[in-house]
Amino acid sequence: MNLHEYQGKEILAGYGVRIQRGKVAQTSAEAVAHAKSLTEETGTEWYVVKAQVHAGGRGKGGGVKLAKGIDKVEAVASSILGMQLVTPQTSAEGKKVHQVLVAEDVYYPGETETSEFYMSVLLNRSTGRNMIMYSTEGGMDIEAVAEHTPELIFHEEIDPKVGLTAFQARKIAFNLGLSGAAFKDMTKFVAALYRAYEGADASLFEINPVLKTSDNKILAVDAKVSIDDNALFRHQDIAAMRDTREEDATEVEAGEAGLNFVKLDGNVGCMVNGAGLAMATMDIIKMAGGSPANFLDVGGTADAARVEQAFRIILRDDSVKAILVNIFGGIVRCDRVAQGVVDAYKNMGNINIPIIVRLQGTNAVEAKKLIDESGLEFYSAIALQEAADLVQELV
Repeated sequence: MNLHEYQGKEILAGYGVRIQRGKVAQTSAEAVAHAKSLTEETGTEWYVVKAQVHAGGRGKGGGVKLAKGIDKVEAVASSILGMQLVTPQTSAEGKKVHQVLVAEDVYYPGETETSEFYMSVLLNRSTGRNMIMYSTEGGMDIEAVAEHTPELIFHEEIDPKVGLTAFQARKIAFNLGLSGAAFKDMTKFVAALYRAYEGADASLFEINPVLKTSDNKILAVDAKVSIDDNALFRHQDIAAMRDTREEDATEVEAGEAGLNFVKLDGNVGCMVNGAGLAMATMDIIKMAGGSPANFLDVGGTADAARVEQAFRIILRDDSVKAILVNIFGGIVRCDRVAQGVVDAYKNMGNINIPIIVRLQGTNAVEAKKLIDESGLEFYSAIALQEAADLVQELV
């Protein structure tokens, strides 16, 4: 589950990570009130107004602006709220901005120059260990750094038996070129960041930039946070932070119906039981010359109600030219699934695209007979290759 910047910072602060302080606003008037409050609390006279959407690169899309005075906050907030923000990480349509974060200015003048760093904590899937990835080149163009100067990006793997050591925290601070008070503060920052990552059961904590202020303090200016969905049951406070406005509406509806659904860009709708079989089904569609329009796992109870809901979700996509139902009957009997498919079709009325039904496993022969004798416009198959050939023929 992805979080907004302000939510990620709230978690970080709870683990002792110093953050750029701010308050979230739904309206421009609320943004002004928060700016006044920030001035009282922090002394700041400039304010950074940031669009709160689940996408990076907001600055490049005009979603992060500086208000140089309390009198500028309302106009700046109004220019961001309600906009369709297009960034390198959104679709061409962009994302609508429903709220903004009004944050203090932390780039104030002082005894030293400010410096921006990049830091993230994530799982290294090749080794099965958490790692801290960091660079001296923080800021908006970190993707370009990774592409053109990868030697400027460092990695520090964490041994799960030992955890993050003080030596590793010091090594990170050293590689970032810090010394004195900033060095000590960075070691504390790294330790607290890793505690937050582990404590929240996160799959990603990305801070870009991590800022060394002019008075040698280290703080998180931004926060991109993803939480492991499988761990949300033990973090009800974090689960409550979910913003379904930032998710695909169809995927949200499917999740509420107990279906695992991911929309894709193809022309063949898939309805499958089991994630592994769903992946294999998408492969066979590709091999047959089609392209999967979705990943949809109906789970182990493919009854009529669930199948009907799955059909309705798939058929909302106008690009779908055929549907392949691929069910393996292990615990669930194929004839019961077939009856569910037939009942769902009858409940929905006429469906104007071909439906290929492939059932294999317990009572597969009886299931094929049910489909063939239903009098409805189904194409039945038992072998997977047979289903693939039908996809190739009909799409």
